[in-house]
Amino acid sequence: MIDTIGTDIPEGEDRLRLDIEDGIGVLTLCRPRQLNGWSWESTRQLGLMADRIRFDDRIRAVLLRAEGRAFCAGIDVTAPGGAITGRSPAERTRNYYEGIRWVHERFADFATLPQPIVAAVQGYCLGFGFELALMADVRVAAADAVFALPEAQLGVAVDAGGDLRIAREAGAGWAKLLALTGRRIDAATAERLHLVQLVVSAAELEQSARAAVTEIAANAPLAVQGIKRDIDAFADAGLAAALDRTAMSAAVTLTSQDSREGYAAKAARRAPKFDGT
Repeated sequence: MIDTIGTDIPEGEDRLRLDIEDGIGVLTLCRPRQLNGWSWESTRQLGLMADRIRFDDRIRAVLLRAEGRAFCAGIDVTAPGGAITGRSPAERTRNYYEGIRWVHERFADFATLPQPIVAAVQGYCLGFGFELALMADVRVAAADAVFALPEAQLGVAVDAGGDLRIAREAGAGWAKLLALTGRRIDAATAERLHLVQLVVSAAELEQSARAAVTEIAANAPLAVQGIKRDIDAFADAGLAAALDRTAMSAAVTLTSQDSREGYAAKAARRAPKFDGT
């Protein structure tokens, strides 16, 4: 039985879709033509979906998946309202800081859902996409999945705590290597670093991820939710304070000349020339 959840999202503007299938909330990134690029609107809709999932006792576990050949290729630079303005550099930095904090709050609503989340990842999983996948409790990757945090290559800090979560799962050294270089890694490497739990063929991805989430949903809800909360309480100690520092680092770098140069260079397909301003 499938039950599609309605939202107050205008028709045709959905970035995510939520369906209920036999106790499982299937949350799908549904803009495959844009490689499921992330935007402020994506974040708003994620918060809406998290609220719906949290209070729906029909949902015992969540499957996070994506349509198309990519899980999420990062920021959608074509999305409207991407840049934040201000009357002065200080005000613009403050506005970015509050904007990133708002993103963190919506992501926290999702990551701290009482129901466990299993992510099924294929193709590009970059930037915000990688950070979103890292918020799942269990990650299943197709063999063709590619992971990276490329923000430093664009002159900005990692926005949503993906580097912190890599440090939690793989250690600070690997977090620094991946975030400081922007290096891409394949699914086998991600599994070796404990960033994904299972790697399967692209053809088996949906079935394998659904099998895992179905196993979770079949268990006692109070026990499952208690286990998730207990492990997160241990693993995420200190995360809130670190995320606040992340928000300020992101705000400062997003308003820098280096970030302008980084995005301009990427658009022009040339090497950036950063000067630290």
